[in-house]
Amino acid sequence: MNLTPQFPPLIKGLAAGPANPLQIACTEAARGTDAGLLPWSITDDRLRAALVLAPEEPLARSAAGFLACAVGLQNALGVLVPPETAVHLEWSGSLRINGGHAGGLRLIGATTDPDTTPNWLVVSLELTLSLPDSDRMEPGQTPDWTSLAQEGCDDLDAVSLLEGWARHSLRWLHELDQPQGRANLYRQWRELVWHLGEETQVTIPGERLQGTFLGVDEDFGMLIKPAEGNARLIPLSALVEKD
Repeated sequence: MNLTPQFPPLIKGLAAGPANPLQIACTEAARGTDAGLLPWSITDDRLRAALVLAPEEPLARSAAGFLACAVGLQNALGVLVPPETAVHLEWSGSLRINGGHAGGLRLIGATTDPDTTPNWLVVSLELTLSLPDSDRMEPGQTPDWTSLAQEGCDDLDAVSLLEGWARHSLRWLHELDQPQGRANLYRQWRELVWHLGEETQVTIPGERLQGTFLGVDEDFGMLIKPAEGNARLIPLSALVEKD
């Protein structure tokens, strides 16, 4: 395994060691660091990283960078995991491997006001490479929680995955600046999203909702129809956590 990630020129990697990459990214972003800072940490059981973004649009629009990084994660995994491995993305950022949770992404920002352009955003990634005591677990013991190793990806090179996430995320972030960028991102994301058109649950700060996932609007807000009452639109910016 290559222990030193090689990133694209616009990405500045920073080895976090035992520190939390998310905390480092948020602290440096608040201090005014440039976009592209990517603190990271890899252990035997976990990969953590956080990418600093510098939005130029109000949060309601710029939150789409979160899904750009989510699609970038699937693209990176797609070339590293066995071909039979099913990789899906929940609207809220969780990663599903063969149906089980294996980590995911979060979005942290300088503001949660959808009409304000944030000074910065941070997309945080955390993946479960292996579960504790997984060698003593019976198949199906943790049906809703899994790891890459448990799903047949125990030979996956975590550094290569980190490099791929940075590379593919950067590509999709640049795509968002193009006239048809959102449409292109939507077409790619739609093939990967978990339970589109089906019953689902979603948790946003302070609330947990259940209903049929009908689709998304032009800014990737979730349209969800509960069993009773009218459909509701949840803006993607509702996922932003205030630092």
